[in-house]
Amino acid sequence: MFVALRDLKYARGRFVVMSVVIVLITFLVTFLASLTSGLARESTSAVTELPADHVAFSMPAQDDAPEFTASRVAPDQWADWADAPGVEAADPLGVATTRAEGATTTSVTALGVDDGSPLVPWNSGDLEPGTVVLTPAAAEALATQVGDAVNLGASELTIAEIVDVEQSLSHTPVVWITLDDWQAIGAHGADSGADGPAATVIALTTSGMDDAAIADIDDRLGTTTVTTTDARSAVPAFAGENTSLTIMQAFLLVISALVVGAFFTVWTISRSGDIAVLKALGASTGYLLRDALGQAALLLIGGVAVGTGFTIAGVWLLPAEVPVVVTTGTTLLPAAGLIALGLVGAGVSVARITRIDPHAALAAR
Repeated sequence: MFVALRDLKYARGRFVVMSVVIVLITFLVTFLASLTSGLARESTSAVTELPADHVAFSMPAQDDAPEFTASRVAPDQWADWADAPGVEAADPLGVATTRAEGATTTSVTALGVDDGSPLVPWNSGDLEPGTVVLTPAAAEALATQVGDAVNLGASELTIAEIVDVEQSLSHTPVVWITLDDWQAIGAHGADSGADGPAATVIALTTSGMDDAAIADIDDRLGTTTVTTTDARSAVPAFAGENTSLTIMQAFLLVISALVVGAFFTVWTISRSGDIAVLKALGASTGYLLRDALGQAALLLIGGVAVGTGFTIAGVWLLPAEVPVVVTTGTTLLPAAGLIALGLVGAGVSVARITRIDPHAALAAR
């Protein structure tokens, strides 16, 4: 690192400019990753945070991809799932986005569950007919409190509780009602059968079931079962939104490699004479390559660290309405990717050191 450190000292201007570019790219990548994670949570948290490991859909056609807006399960289906070997619990869940009217009007996602269902995210699990339980976001949007009346669709319900649980679906706050009330608000596909109201999906808690066993039951009952993580793709617009943002991140990662590579290509060409002198004095090609890559690593690690720090600090300054989530997966992983790709770009560029002939380079000067 003898040569690399002196380059950094005596060509400060060039390296400062390059460091600023790396900081900005890192900030964009890590902030976009945090925003992608936050938007995904706002779009799917009511599904991914279910106390279940699988979700069973019943689509109009067996080959249709799972989708919450089109699925409809009947009482005999969740009863048969509950009796299947390896199934610890099979709980019906109604899902419908509807208009809610309190002091103000907003869109909410109504989740219909049986009274005492383990699917509700509070300890008591109690839901009385004619009542609704709100998340803080829903209560704030409706400007209501416990005891107020809320109109959901064609039904008037009383707010029984506001639970300290932040869940949403398709970027709308969640409210919980009984499955009978969910059917009464006119949810899509919630027509009542002889054994009670239908639901949207079945939340399954399984133990020791492999994919083959689940597929066999799906074939018999006409359902399509996926994990709660894969069920995110059944939320309208989630797949397109998440894919678009992920592609942007990928482009930024590639751009970072190209920018770093271009910088070190120009830098290597500009110091070809210096490298020729070092080779003539006996410096090995391997030493010069390690020196150049070490220089690139210092530049990348420093710039990426500062850019990641800016993202973390910036997130704390943003208002709560901005859906960003800072985790290891949204900061350290993209940062590591930037460093790795940057080193690849730098490695390709400084490889020209191996082709520098000291006699020819010195003669050209």
